[in-house]
Amino acid sequence: MASWDVEQVLGLAADPASVKAGQGLARVAKWSGAGASGRAVWGLCQGSGKQPYQTVVEVEGPAFKCSCPSRKFPCKHALGLMLLWVGNEVPGAAEPGWVSEWLEDRAARVERAAERAEKKPGEVADPLAAQQRVARRADRVSAGIAELRSWLDDQVRRGLGGFEQRGYSELSRLAARTVDAQAPGVAGAVRRAAGVVGRGHGWPGELLEELSLIHLVVSAHARLGELPPALADTVQSRIGWTVETARVLAEGEKVEDDWLVLGRVIEPDDRLTVRRLWLRGSTTGRLALILTFAPAGRRLDPLPARPGELVPAVLSYYPGVLPMRALLTQTAPRLPSPRPGGLSAKQALASYVESLAADPWNERWPLVLADVRPARNGENWALVDEAGDALEVLPGVDLWKLLAVSAGDPVTVAGEWNRAGFKPMTCWDGDRPVVLS
Repeated sequence: MASWDVEQVLGLAADPASVKAGQGLARVAKWSGAGASGRAVWGLCQGSGKQPYQTVVEVEGPAFKCSCPSRKFPCKHALGLMLLWVGNEVPGAAEPGWVSEWLEDRAARVERAAERAEKKPGEVADPLAAQQRVARRADRVSAGIAELRSWLDDQVRRGLGGFEQRGYSELSRLAARTVDAQAPGVAGAVRRAAGVVGRGHGWPGELLEELSLIHLVVSAHARLGELPPALADTVQSRIGWTVETARVLAEGEKVEDDWLVLGRVIEPDDRLTVRRLWLRGSTTGRLALILTFAPAGRRLDPLPARPGELVPAVLSYYPGVLPMRALLTQTAPRLPSPRPGGLSAKQALASYVESLAADPWNERWPLVLADVRPARNGENWALVDEAGDALEVLPGVDLWKLLAVSAGDPVTVAGEWNRAGFKPMTCWDGDRPVVLS
C-alpha cells in the first residue's frame, strides 16, 4: 500500500472548509466498521440521515467513493477517514462486499478505458504510461459525474421553484466542473440545459427534458460494466471519450456503397468550425455522418462530392448502438444522381422515433421528405406533405431559395431534424439538386 502523510491527505481537499470538516471527522468515535486492506480504506460514518454514509478510498489512485450527497471531491468523510488511516487508527481487515465490488468495478472500467485509448489497435508506445493516464482521467470523469448526479438528485428533492433565478449560474458552474473532469460530452449537455433556463414560455418542460437525458447518461455510466458493448460504447462517447481514427479504420464496421450526399450543415464559432455531411447508401439505405473540424479562420477540407451527387466509397463506422458517424475512404470519382426517394412527414418522424429507441441521446437525424410544400405556420414555416401532415422548420431558417424552387409545387427536400425542428439542406428541381445551406 502507498505511503501517505497528513500533509498529502490535506493537499487533496477542495478548499479550506473541507480541510476543517475532514479534521473534525478524523476521530475513531465518528466511525464504525472501519478497516484497511492492501488496496483500500473504508468505513461507515453516521450523518444526518438514518443510514450511515459508506466511504471507501482506493489509496493507489487515489480514488474515492462516498454515499453522502456532498458535491466536493473528495468529500469530508473521505478526508477524515484518510486522516485516521495515516494516524494508524484504522485496523487491518478483510474487505466487505460493497468495498470489493466497487474496487473491481473501477478496475474493469479503467481497463476498458485503457483499451479504447490505445494509439493504434494492439500498439501502444508506453502501455504503462497510457494506462496510468487513462486511469487518472477515469477517476476525474467518475468524480465529475458523481458531483453532477448528486446535484440532479438535489433538484428532484427541491423542485424547480426559483430555478429561473439560480438555474443558469448553477448549470454553468456544473458545466465548467465537468469540463475540468474531462467529460466534455456531458459538459455540452449541461451547457444546453443552461441555455434553456428562462427562454420562452415552455422552458420548464424543455429543461426537464434536457435534465432527464443528462440523468440517463449519468445513470448509465454508473452501470457501464452491465451494459451490452455497443450501448457501453455509446455511453462512453456521450460522456466524451473518443475513439482513435486508426482504431475505427482497423476495427469499425465496413460498408461499401455509392453514397448519396444528402446535404451539409456548417456551424462556425469563435474557436472551431464544424461541418456535418449526411450520406445515404444507394443500395444499402444506410445513413452516415461525416464530421469535419477546422480551427476558426481556417478552411475545412474539400467535400468528397457536392450535395445531390454520389460518392463511391467504403465507410468505416464508429462503434455504438446506433452507428452513424463514419470515416470515408473514396474508391472512385463522384457520380451524378437522380432525385432520391423520400418519406411522408409521418414516416419521417417514425424513423426518428426508432433512432431514439436505440439511442435516446441522438440529437440529429437526416430526413428526405417527398412531395412537400413550404407553408406558413404562424410566424415560422412548415413543410406540408400531400396528406396534410407537416414538419415544422427551425425558427429563423431562410426559406426563400426553397420557395423559389418550389413555386407552390411539391418538391423533395433533404434536411436535418432535431427536437427544435427541421433544417432544410438540399432540395431537387426535377433531378437537379439545389443547395439550401
